[in-house]
Amino acid sequence: MRRIDVIGIGLGVFLLGGGLYVGFRIAGFDGLSAGVWSQLIFVTGLLGWVATYLFRVVTSDMTYGQQLRDYENAVLQKRLEEMTPEQLAALEAEIAAEKSAEADEAANSAAPDS
Repeated sequence: MRRIDVIGIGLGVFLLGGGLYVGFRIAGFDGLSAGVWSQLIFVTGLLGWVATYLFRVVTSDMTYGQQLRDYENAVLQKRLEEMTPEQLAALEAEIAAEKSAEADEAANSAAPDS
């Protein structure tokens, strides 16, 4: 984000707060009530924005996290493409062995002890 973008956003937020105040004044609120209600709406909007940001951080749905996942997938895809047919067969056999071991382990843990 460029410096001019930050200045523009700050100016826009400032004008939005003033616009809310003027809107409440035009709607018939006295100065104190208009200030309180415009601040309440303004702070609620700010907290909502922060909540969406925190949600994206917790779920790793940010630009960096997505770029990292894309890079990892590309590296794995490239490694897979570079494997020889013998290496692919060995990898498939290893995966099949792990799956059967997990299935056996799950079956043994599900069986009741006598």
